[in-house]
Amino acid sequence: HGVFAAVMHLEGAEALDPDLRRLEFLYGAGLRSLGLVWSRPNAFGTGVPFGFPGSPDIGSGLTPAGRRLVRECNRLGLMLDLAHLNERGFWDVARFSQAPLVVSHAAAHALCPSCRNLTDRQLDAIRDSDGVVGLNFCVNDLRPDGKRDPETPLEILGRHAAYLAERMGPRHVALGSDFDGTLIPREIGDVRGLPRVVQALEEAGFTGEDLTAVCHGNWVRVLSDSWRPRGGA
Repeated sequence: HGVFAAVMHLEGAEALDPDLRRLEFLYGAGLRSLGLVWSRPNAFGTGVPFGFPGSPDIGSGLTPAGRRLVRECNRLGLMLDLAHLNERGFWDVARFSQAPLVVSHAAAHALCPSCRNLTDRQLDAIRDSDGVVGLNFCVNDLRPDGKRDPETPLEILGRHAAYLAERMGPRHVALGSDFDGTLIPREIGDVRGLPRVVQALEEAGFTGEDLTAVCHGNWVRVLSDSWRPRGGA
């Protein structure tokens, strides 16, 4: 509607106690998006460490507290973000959650075998849940060689976007950025470089309604769907 808005998000659920006593308080304070983990274990699950090359299939799945957290987030209508979560934890969420599967910032493991990236099976599950993947701008999660090189061309970002769209459909691709958390291509720099990202998407074949959906429409859809309460107490 032409209004700027910010979504309150926690990257990693370390602020929560395993009994989840603080969850409703934080929800009442405006929390609407919660990452179960960062790249380390916590009381709820296991995050993948940074590694290249590697697999997201590292460590055990969700803990009992993690499974309770998934159900409570569904009940409240609080979006779960599966970024940084290991593969077994991902499949646990896919099993227990009634909401769309959402990964706020990642890329395709088939193009860059970083532990942080998503396998084709995970992409298929996200598609089947009507969820979304926010494409990460992190250079070492985009480059086939995993190097931290700020001169990484935006063509590589476009290649990942096209792969995700071919595998899942454009409806399930969005922008994930990670501006404040990693090394991104110098051509982007900061939020002022987003028009260059749009140009890279156009050069990768995105046009019209698909381009609009990737740039913002898919996030609006998934946020609205994820914020709908599901299940009982």
